[in-house]
Amino acid sequence: MTGSLVSPATRQRVRDLATPIARALGRLGLTPNALTVIGFLGTCVAAYAAASQAWLAAGVLVLVFGIFDLFDGTLARATGRVTRFGAFLDSTLDRAGEAVVYIGIGVGCLAAGFELGSILAPAALAAAFLVSYTRAKAESLGFGAGSGLANVGLAPREVRVAIIALGLLTAVGSSLDGLTIALGLIAVLATITTIQRILHVRGQSKEG
Repeated sequence: MTGSLVSPATRQRVRDLATPIARALGRLGLTPNALTVIGFLGTCVAAYAAASQAWLAAGVLVLVFGIFDLFDGTLARATGRVTRFGAFLDSTLDRAGEAVVYIGIGVGCLAAGFELGSILAPAALAAAFLVSYTRAKAESLGFGAGSGLANVGLAPREVRVAIIALGLLTAVGSSLDGLTIALGLIAVLATITTIQRILHVRGQSKEG
């Protein structure tokens, strides 16, 4: 029982849909690692938009480049160019991209005089990073190898991306209620996900 909002079957269907687009990008001469870097740079632009309080633009960019993140791994698998460095680079820039978005949101909230948002943004960031850390540490110790831990927990990365994008898209003018809810939801769901992964690894350690 993984308790995930995204089932392995759903992940596979999304990958299948992304494959022809990824192949098309490959035919343009783009490599999987190039797509990873482009996705990160796009996320940085989203963070700048959030810091500038261009909430709608930030939401659109987070959503677009959240979807774009599918293509690097999909292209690598479709063309047989899966490498350990590529996986490392993808994971590292995913974490960096997520960090800059929350930092941008925090800066934007401070500039808008929205103190609650400036507190919730780093809280959401810390909770999100714990989700990633538990997976990385568990897999380094031999638990949940492959995509095992990715399928455990309520709020893996794709769920967090969807929530924060929706929060940004609903932040209109001085009304930041939607963004507040999104940040709070991520902080709570990511914390629950971390606990779920700890319990999952604890169960595996008992089996061994």
